Amino acid sequence: LCLLFISVLFLTLQLLFLALFPGAFNCCMKISDEIPKGILRRVEKFETQKDDGLCHLEAVILHIKGKKFCVNPRNTKVKKMMKKMKHKIHRRKFHLRKQRRTRTNKQKEQTQ
Repeated sequence: LCLLFISVLFLTLQLLFLALFPGAFNCCMKISDEIPKGILRRVEKFETQKDDGLCHLEAVILHIKGKKFCVNPRNTKVKKMMKKMKHKIHRRKFHLRKQRRTRTNKQKEQTQ
């Protein structure tokens, strides 16, 4: 009976930990210093991992077709790729806003 109680308590604590810290088991444990250009060209999105939270390693996580690659954030190729992707995202958002404005202006002109 005591063993059953302990195992239920342990399981409950594990589930509570997972609920409170869902990203605790998604940390990069190792990072690659070198990354081929072919992989960098196919990156769909990226995220940064800080070493001050649950994860104890600073890294950039590259997402490529459902796979994750952990790389060194100080790598110059990775820095260039991140800068390029941020620039593309910014330009795309600006372009969409500009198109919406012209559509609403055209609609106003037609109703007048």
